[in-house]
Amino acid sequence: MGANLQVGGALASRRARRRSARPMSEINVTPMVDVMLVLLIIFMVTAPLLSVGIDIPQPDIPRVELPKTEAGALTPDKEPLYITIDPEGKIFLQNTEIAFDQLVPKLTAIREAGNEGAVQVHGDQSTRYENVAKVVARVSKAGFRVSLVTDQVE
Repeated sequence: MGANLQVGGALASRRARRRSARPMSEINVTPMVDVMLVLLIIFMVTAPLLSVGIDIPQPDIPRVELPKTEAGALTPDKEPLYITIDPEGKIFLQNTEIAFDQLVPKLTAIREAGNEGAVQVHGDQSTRYENVAKVVARVSKAGFRVSLVTDQVE
């Protein structure tokens, strides 16, 4: 037979367990502050870089008079497709004139061939807004991201 030789016996060990098993009433915020300061520094460094665009050379597409806005220049991930709408409402895919009804089938075929990039729409400032809106809707229907291209206000 065994005997317990500890002072206080089983009752003392239960009391010790109860004292050590109490929940902590304080939260250590030091790691959270460290993470927040690192994030603050990252955002302070990257924010100025996001607001500055880079001018890129224009490809050989029909020239139109673009409207002027305060939007900055952006750089596309891949070489985008260019759709141009001239003052008379004619539509050009890259530098080839295309009928309005052929826009979705051509863009769908291009997307299925592996081009998942964006489409930049260059609408002349004197063309009707309706022409630009219809082209943008057709491009979106074909599954591409659409960007409207403008000139910067000087």
